[in-house]
Formats: sequence, C-alpha cells, structure tokens
Amino acid sequence: MTDRALSVVRAGALTTVQDRGRPGHAHLGVPHSGALDGPAAELANRLVGNRPEAAVLETTLNGCAVRPRSTVTVAVAGAPCRVTVDGRPVAWGAPVRVPAGALLDVGAAVSGVRSYVAVSGGVAVEPVLCSRSTDLLSGLGPPPLTDGTVLPLGSPEVPHARVDVAPQPAPPAELVLRVTAGPRDDWFTAEAVRTFTSRVYRVSSASNRIGLRTEGPALERARSGELPSEGMVLGAVQVPPDGRPVVFLADHPTTGGYPVIAVVRAADLPAAAQAVPGTPVRFVAVRRR
Repeated sequence: MTDRALSVVRAGALTTVQDRGRPGHAHLGVPHSGALDGPAAELANRLVGNRPEAAVLETTLNGCAVRPRSTVTVAVAGAPCRVTVDGRPVAWGAPVRVPAGALLDVGAAVSGVRSYVAVSGGVAVEPVLCSRSTDLLSGLGPPPLTDGTVLPLGSPEVPHARVDVAPQPAPPAELVLRVTAGPRDDWFTAEAVRTFTSRVYRVSSASNRIGLRTEGPALERARSGELPSEGMVLGAVQVPPDGRPVVFLADHPTTGGYPVIAVVRAADLPAAAQAVPGTPVRFVAVRRR
C-alpha cells in the first residue's frame, strides 16, 4: 500500500474533491462542476507547489480533519479558519509541513463558507471525463468524503512557495453580482425587471453547489405557462414558480424549463461561493461586452 495517501478522520458537513471541473460536456448532460471558489483553490495549489489544475479538498462550513501517511506540505485557502497540526495552531493561507501520521485539522469557517485544502502532489483519485471533481448533481467523480476514506496523493513536482501568508479577498459582507439580460427577461413584467436590479435579496440557507438561492421580493411574470427545457449556462439566474432568483453554480443542471432573467458575470461567482446565508445580494445590470 502506498504511503502517498491521506486518511480522512473527520469528513465534516460536506467535503469533496474538486479541480477545475469538466467543461465542454454539457451536450452530454454533464455539468461543469469543479471548485466553486476557483481562485482560492488555485492559490492553495500554488502555495504547495502544485499545478493550478491539481485536485484539492473543498470543505463546507465546519472543515475536516485528515492524517497523511507520509510527510506532506499543505495549504488552506478560501474561507478563513483555524488550522492545527496535532492540536498546535499553524498558519492559514501559507504552506505548512505536516509530518507522517500527524493530524491536520481544518476548523470551522470564521467567515465565508468554503475552505480549500491543497496537499503537495494533489489528490490523485481516478479522473472521470478528464476531471477528479465530485459532481453532486450527476454523481460523477468520487463521492463526498466520509470518515475513514483513504485518498491517494500524487508525487510533488516543485518546492512549495516561500511566503509567510498569501493575501486573499475577504468573504463578502454584501454580494454584488453583475448581470446581463437573460434570454427570457421578456417573460417578466417591466416592474419585475426593475425590482430584480434595484431591490436587495439575501442568500438563502437552501443554497448549495448547484445554485445560490435567494430570499426577497418575488418577480412577477408577464407570461403564463412553462418553457420547453433549454440549455443552461454557469451563472444563469433562473426564476422558479416562487419568483425568487436562483444563481446556477458549478453543479447546475445543463437544461431547465424555468425562464432565465439574467446571467451573472463569471468573475463574480467565486464570491458567491463564500456568501453565508443571510448575506445581502444585489444584482447590478451591466452591458454586454
């Protein structure tokens, strides 16, 4: 049995393996998937000397704990949290040496939602459609971690970064999402369109990797009935029958029958991954580039 592996001691609320995802397979009904906060995952990889596309662990709210079978370098980025090795505090946002058999504990998020744990060599589970990402909607990739799971690791390629701490954006106190008009904005009244881009919504606790759900004023339709299913893109803002906008995230379905009122700029989606329930959300209309 290889010593290049991690044993999961505490899986946490939801910890998954993620990389850059599976772009280009929507015609097969396969979502993009991948790390919701891509910049945070890539920063963690850079800190330990991995390539940007290496697979990492994405934790949700209360972290996880793992035990390496060999000495590894680890970095935690994304949502700020307490990080310890065998109970001793170590740096967050910087490379840390974890001896073989020591317990790395990634604690609960102090702010934000998702932390990213990169390990030198990367998580080397078997890829599916060229990605190691867990996809909660389709079930592709490794299942969410459970206590006792053993994850193989790749071999380190280059030395880790030499930094004391890497600067990272703070999780949003207010989530501002720039949007362009969607293909079905004409399915809503003019007043509903104004409401969408002028009123404040809040992040719902029902949000997940599939979509960021919101609470706030319902958007009134100008048309009744339902659409035939049509293609959906990352960042699409779909409006279900309750009238509350849903922003599609990495594990979103590739088709849907509810009208899309707008599409969020891709650059704003990492912040959505870190918005805790109750965070104010504003949709700001911008012109297409």
